[in-house]
Amino acid sequence: MTNSLYNVFLRRVIFLTTFWFVVTIFLIASVDGQWYRYFHHRSYLSPARRMVLRRRPRAIPEGAIRLIGGHRANQGNVQIYHVGRWGSICDDEWDQREANIVCRLLGYSAAETPTGDSLFGRASSSLIWMDNLYCTGNEKRLQDCPFDGWGKHDCSPSEVAGVVCQKKDLHHNSASSSSTDKEASAIIQPVRLKENNFSLRLVGGRSPSEGRVEVKVPGTEWGLVCGDGWETLEAGVVCKQLGLGFAKAAIQSSSFGGQRSQMILSGVKCRGDEKTLASCRHDNVGAVDCPGRDSNFAGVICAKAMPDLVPDEKEIERSSYLEEKELLYLQCAMEENCLSSSAYRLQKEKRYGYLFEKRKLLRFTARIGNVGTADFRPFLPKHAWEWHSCHLHYHSMEVFAHFDVIDMQGNKVAEGHKASFCLEDNYCRQGAQKKYACVNYGDQGISVGCTDTYLHNIDCQWVDLTDLIPGNYYFKISVNPEFKVPEMSFDNNAARCNLSYDSVTAKIWNCTLGKP
Repeated sequence: MTNSLYNVFLRRVIFLTTFWFVVTIFLIASVDGQWYRYFHHRSYLSPARRMVLRRRPRAIPEGAIRLIGGHRANQGNVQIYHVGRWGSICDDEWDQREANIVCRLLGYSAAETPTGDSLFGRASSSLIWMDNLYCTGNEKRLQDCPFDGWGKHDCSPSEVAGVVCQKKDLHHNSASSSSTDKEASAIIQPVRLKENNFSLRLVGGRSPSEGRVEVKVPGTEWGLVCGDGWETLEAGVVCKQLGLGFAKAAIQSSSFGGQRSQMILSGVKCRGDEKTLASCRHDNVGAVDCPGRDSNFAGVICAKAMPDLVPDEKEIERSSYLEEKELLYLQCAMEENCLSSSAYRLQKEKRYGYLFEKRKLLRFTARIGNVGTADFRPFLPKHAWEWHSCHLHYHSMEVFAHFDVIDMQGNKVAEGHKASFCLEDNYCRQGAQKKYACVNYGDQGISVGCTDTYLHNIDCQWVDLTDLIPGNYYFKISVNPEFKVPEMSFDNNAARCNLSYDSVTAKIWNCTLGKP
């Protein structure tokens, strides 16, 4: 009897032990064992630890958007989430259409204004996911727009895109901002720079022609200028005012020191033709609004000799014509985003016979001359040039020229762009020597006194007019439109012309030079 009871007890022990072993293994294998630890160890956990176990990390969806660096929730530099990492967006081609998409994704009705040049502070990471976005404004996601490809860009952390979205509650925000302005005005006495009431100097450079920019007004010590939005145009005004020539580089960092100095000026924006910094738009002296102000200082490097590009406006008039061409022969151009958005919709839909759909292309020759005192060179080093396997050439600048068709109200209704795949000396005036040629991975540039000619018959040397309503327009070519390579002057970098289009022919006339 005793042995029988012992055997029953032993079988039950073995059964229960086996049962709990199987259950434990199952729970450990399920959801990384979270449920097992919850049930078997909960009594030994602190309340804070129990909350951690209950809380599951929220998965960030691919293509998520966020704004960083702004003073309010509706503004900041744009970042997009891709393959597990947040990255910035380059401000090349960034305009109202892309900004509207971002703001709608964030729950706002539309964008108040797109921003560039890292307006809300330099990117803390060098990771830039997108460049040269070409959106129509109707896309639901930024990645639905044509762009250069994930991680392909030619921008620095000081060239990221941002937005200011329209506020959800205008009454509430305006009231709060006005009260903030009243508090600020009660503390800081507004002071503006005037032609005769401030001094300007460069400090911390290796030579007198470079350094961080410092200003001084009566009653204050020398102070720093915020590097937020500081670019070639602002740097050029500083070099001009100090008699140091032209801006070779605009600096947005603490590379020239200044960490122990006080910052007293921000919000500087210039057109480029001002004689002094006082004529540029700027915040009140002392009322500083500067993201990353501990290291975001404005600096310049000046030079006496600089290039100066000028498009040949007469050649544009003489060489322009309208051509119809099937998509079948434009596949390489599509890779470079050289066609209008309707071409990419056809490609996406892949309807039968779509490759034989014809595009109407306004073709022309662009002859670009260097009338400056130094060679024009790509800003990217040679090892960073990108090989394009379709055209079998290198891109030394992502965007060398913009081609825009503008209606009579000033709205851009068609556009194109030209990547600088080959900057070389095609023709030089008497006494000038050819230096640059594209063959055999040669050096690229445009020498002083030479011209580089983009003939009308090469890819992307056009504007796609397929979707344009016949009528009268303005046509504009802008060279070095993003001011990435400093020049003596940008006042002659664009040719603005009249354009007549009747869907069968196109005529360009009355071209004049101006600023992009």
